[in-house]
Amino acid sequence: MESYTPDFSLEVQGVKGFCPAGEVYAKRSIAEKKIPVLSCEGPCIRGDIARLAANLVAQELPSYARACHAETFFVPHSTMARWVKQAEKSVMIDGCFLKCHGRALKGLVGEGTMIHIDALPLYQKYTDIFSMDDVPEEERKAVARQVADKIVAMLRTEHPQGAALQTVSLGQ
Repeated sequence: MESYTPDFSLEVQGVKGFCPAGEVYAKRSIAEKKIPVLSCEGPCIRGDIARLAANLVAQELPSYARACHAETFFVPHSTMARWVKQAEKSVMIDGCFLKCHGRALKGLVGEGTMIHIDALPLYQKYTDIFSMDDVPEEERKAVARQVADKIVAMLRTEHPQGAALQTVSLGQ
């Protein structure tokens, strides 16, 4: 098995329309100058923890809001994609060292506008488990809370009161 994947592109079938609720949400987020927060969303325990932590970060920091990664990546004419692409900064919380979503987002927004976080080093558990269902829900939530607390503290310290953001990599 190869341990390296060279750069590649992915052909995606086009789509007519967009998500009406996503359009309203993204327009409001643009108007409020929210910083988009995206995350890994996989069924893997690490992806689930990243997703849960991203939700908490966006809930606790008033200038941040969750963005839909699927609409951002695969509906390029949507307001969601425009919001993420035009935001001064965006936060990507990946679940592990593969940084799948972050690699895709970097192609859309560039490395200089991403605050890219690998959540796994922030809790260092479950490296031998794949399925989120193998970890009780309450335990997943507790670990996500720990991760979110670290990210919120970092964002508050690095970027108090909306100060100019800089690219930050945690857990690298």
